[in-house]
This record gives sequence, structure tokens and C-alpha cells, in this order.
Amino acid sequence: MKSQANVFKCATLLFALVVALSSSSCKEGFIYESEGDCGTYYNIEFKYDYNMKRADAFAQEIKSVALYIFNQEDILVETHVETDAEKLAADGFAIPLELESGKYELVAWAGLLNGESFELLTNVEPGKTRKQDLQVALKATAEAVVENDLKPLYHGAMTLDYTAEPGTYTETMSLVKDTNVVRVMLQQMSDGLIAEKLRYEITADNGLLDWDNSVVENKMLTYKPWSVTQGVADVAPDYGTNATRADQVSVVVAEFTTSRLIDGKSPVLTIYNIEEDEVVLSIPVADYALLVKGNYNAEMSNQEYLDRQDEYSMTFFLDEDGDWLSASIIVNSWRVVLSNDIL
Repeated sequence: MKSQANVFKCATLLFALVVALSSSSCKEGFIYESEGDCGTYYNIEFKYDYNMKRADAFAQEIKSVALYIFNQEDILVETHVETDAEKLAADGFAIPLELESGKYELVAWAGLLNGESFELLTNVEPGKTRKQDLQVALKATAEAVVENDLKPLYHGAMTLDYTAEPGTYTETMSLVKDTNVVRVMLQQMSDGLIAEKLRYEITADNGLLDWDNSVVENKMLTYKPWSVTQGVADVAPDYGTNATRADQVSVVVAEFTTSRLIDGKSPVLTIYNIEEDEVVLSIPVADYALLVKGNYNAEMSNQEYLDRQDEYSMTFFLDEDGDWLSASIIVNSWRVVLSNDIL
């Protein structure tokens, strides 16, 4: 009996010791499988719902992510890169971080790593690269011409207060899309509209983006359409039973892709008549786009609207003699009424 009592007493003391050590394991450095390793971990998730539908399209659109971690002295601490499309498209994709406690600035460029349309202007090196050096430039020719369909580029930034409290935490970074498709449609009520008679271009100084996604004044770029198509359609002027005649409508569509649009610094769309060597149309793209922001989007700032909207379609009309109709144009399915001296 005495032996059994001693065994019970030893077991009780051992259990009490284990409980005591377990409760203080995170503070004293002991590791127990049931308690985890008592470290601090952050998972950085991403979303791209800063669009007009307010729906997260990260898994569908993002093909690469580069995440840069800067300390309070604005010096790069770590870089994390992911280019695996399957991982990026998987539910719950996140980049894990293990850092010392403190405050950090996180900057992400998504879609940059293919190197086709944009490039970093610095060689990234932890311990040396400064946050202010993390600028991205649009690739252009020596003559500052851009005539390719740009690969989509996205930017994100956030501050992270990395706590010393043990545990696993999840933070989400929101991305903003920096590339825009501008689609210009010209219509004429005849078959005389020929794409080769016209030259189309958009000029803007928006090819250099800073670490915080602001546009840095650098040099004027000339965007040329990467696609120009034309066609003819028959349109009946009277859809009643007596309709026997059909007019032809000529259509030319020119498509551009540009870098980020900034409120107050609108790119300018210009259309030239090559045969006459004259400008037939010149309008500020962003300013016209903002004219049709609409009542449903009234709560948005101008810049938010330009950042959420990534496609702009503009339709211009000519009469049968080739003169521009100055009554109106169509922007993103909205009609803009113009005065006679605008075009």
C-alpha cells in the first residue's frame, strides 16, 4: 500500500510539473507539440476587388506577385516572389512572414515579373534598397513610343504592425490595377471611312510609377493602337413593314492600353487625317471619362473611379460627307452632349 501511495504521489507531482511547464512554455522557451512552437507568424493575403463590380478577381487575373518588406528606416528587409499560377489561383493563397516585432511597410507589384511591359528601375537587394528606389517604368522605344497591348499591372501597399505576441495572424492587402484599355470607335453613315486614312495616338506622361503608385513626371509617351480593325454594317432607316432601303455604316475601332490615369493629368487622344495632314479630333481621355461617372458612382472620388474602371470605350460619329458630328459622343455607353466648338 505504501508503494502504491508513493507512485500516486510521484505521478501527481509529475503532472503538476508538466502543467506548470506547459503554461509557461512560451515565456521560458519550452516547446510542446500540443501548444505549438509559440512563435509569431503573419500570413499576407491579397485581393483585387477595387474594380467596378467590387468582386475579388485576384485568383482570375493575377499571374505573379512580388512582395517587398521595408523597415521603419525604409530599408528593404525581405522580398517574397510567387510566379506559380496554380498557387496564386488557389483558395487562401497567402505569403507567410516571420519577422522581428516592429512596424513595417509592405509594397507589392503584381504582374510585373513577366518583364514584358514594365520593369523595376533598381536591383533589389535586402539591406541596401530603399523604399523610394522601388519605382516601376513602362517599357517604351527610344522614341518614347508604346504600341503593344500592355500586360496588366497591379499595385498594393500597407503598414504592418508585427506584434511580439505569439500566434498566427492574417492580414489582407488590396490591389489597384494600373493598366487601362481605351477603345475608340469611329462611325460614318457611308462606306467611305478607311482606317488607313487616319492616324490615332494618345499622349501622356504616366510611364513612371513610384513605390506608392503615384505617377512621377518623367517624359511624354506616345501610345499607338495595338489593334485597328474596320468593317461595314447595313442599317435599315425604317424598321417598319415598308422598310426597303438600307444605309451602310462604316466603323473603325482602334484599341490602346495605357498606364495609370490620374485625375487632373488627363492623357490626350488625337486623331489625324493623314491625307489632309490635319488634326480632326483631340480630347482629354480621363476628363471625358469622368463626365459619365454617373449618379450611381457619385460617392466615389474622381481618382477612385479612374482606378476602379479599367476599360473605356468612346464612340465618335461622322456624317456622310465625312464631317464630324459635334452633337454628342458616346463614352462607356453614356452620351456626352458637346457644344459646336469642342470638336
